Amino acid sequence: MNLQIFIIFILLSILCVAGDKGIEYSGVMAKHHLGKKDTQQILVKRNIPAQCDRQAFLTNEMVWTGNYAHAKVPEACKSTFVHTTGHLQPMILHKELETYGELETLKFIKEMQSRQDMMLIDCRKKKWYDYMTIPGAINMPFHYFKYREVHEFEFEHALQEMDVKVIDDEGHYDFTQAKTILLFCNGPWCSQSPKMIHALLEVGYPPQKIKWYRGGIQSWVGAGMTSIKRR
Repeated sequence: MNLQIFIIFILLSILCVAGDKGIEYSGVMAKHHLGKKDTQQILVKRNIPAQCDRQAFLTNEMVWTGNYAHAKVPEACKSTFVHTTGHLQPMILHKELETYGELETLKFIKEMQSRQDMMLIDCRKKKWYDYMTIPGAINMPFHYFKYREVHEFEFEHALQEMDVKVIDDEGHYDFTQAKTILLFCNGPWCSQSPKMIHALLEVGYPPQKIKWYRGGIQSWVGAGMTSIKRR
């Protein structure tokens, strides 16, 4: 009897510890479109290589020496990014528009799997999307919206994908059934998703239905989150 109680206690302890780690470690399943009708199920989570977990040698000096990571830290535990491009974006683009971090984005992806009125959008041009993106994201390049007069067909097709009805050719739209969308681009210095967001607001898209992942791909990969390459 005592042995059974002990085993139950151990199992509950393990579950509690696992629960404390949070959604970024347990992950969520996302359906990612590969093109046409092909899809792939991908577990989206924070990926920590075995040699990086609970490293006793990660002292203050090793983490913050010079270019952040000390030379003794294994390469698998480090990420290197170009940060000298673009312009830093503000945290708030609109008073009624939410800015998301990694956990909010992960929860959005999870909820999106069982709902048709949510959409994760990669605002970058196709070559960037094909090279690396967040599982479950579809590609809607920002310039289709920013320069919608030139890309009229692509712009209206994208709106229809968001369940926005085109009323006439005078720029009137029905946003009654518009999806809740989460947009991102290359990083907190990238202006592509803000440009698309401002373009959507200009045509009347409800700000309450727009979410923005400011960190984008740079913060996503930097946090060790799952990404996917189409080629």
